[in-house]
Amino acid sequence: MGALSFFRESIYSQEYALRDGFLQKTNPRAKAFLIILLLVGMLFVKHLVVLLILYAVCLATAFLSKIDLGVFLKRTWIFVPLFSLFIAIPAVFNTFTPGDEVIAFVVFGQKCIVTKQGLSSAGVFIMRVLTSVSFVILLTMTTRHSELLKTLRAFKVPQIFVMTLSMCYRYIYLFAGIIQSVYVAIKSRTGGVMHYRKGQKVVAWKIASLWQRSYKMNEDVHNAMLSRGYRGEQ
Repeated sequence: MGALSFFRESIYSQEYALRDGFLQKTNPRAKAFLIILLLVGMLFVKHLVVLLILYAVCLATAFLSKIDLGVFLKRTWIFVPLFSLFIAIPAVFNTFTPGDEVIAFVVFGQKCIVTKQGLSSAGVFIMRVLTSVSFVILLTMTTRHSELLKTLRAFKVPQIFVMTLSMCYRYIYLFAGIIQSVYVAIKSRTGGVMHYRKGQKVVAWKIASLWQRSYKMNEDVHNAMLSRGYRGEQ
């Protein structure tokens, strides 16, 4: 329940987008264009110091945009950056990145050597991912969902992709609520104790039920949109 609440709050909260901050006052198209340039530029950056400076700029911009840095760091460090950390760990060893020895130790009879070049390579990779994710999250936190979709259309993104993103955004929010309600209903009827086999059957039945409901909802929503004059544009 805590994970689900954090998920919904992280994705759908527009509290920060409505604040009177630096990025909130900036034109959405200008923000998106600038961040796209930064993302492309970071692909070619090979110096850790430059990435650290860009990350500091991102944090400073978040502060000027009246975003709680604690909340911002929580959203940026979870998932992708931590996942990239595990990907980068092998690169620090001489097996993958030969170079100057920094430290050596033995694991299961095998000597492992951490190299200076490996640490540098892993640091650049992690900071590149962290900085990129931070800028993207900064854009989504300071821009309302509707404005973000309009910005995609301004960049000539095909309308079908924008429509699909919009529908997914709304459906995920709805399904998150359904999952929460189903969990509370099951717990209220079982008291929170259930054999794992019975639990698997309940989950499988709920997945099938959710699929049927989503399919019917898809048809109903599409028909409702057509009846209101929808012809491919929002």
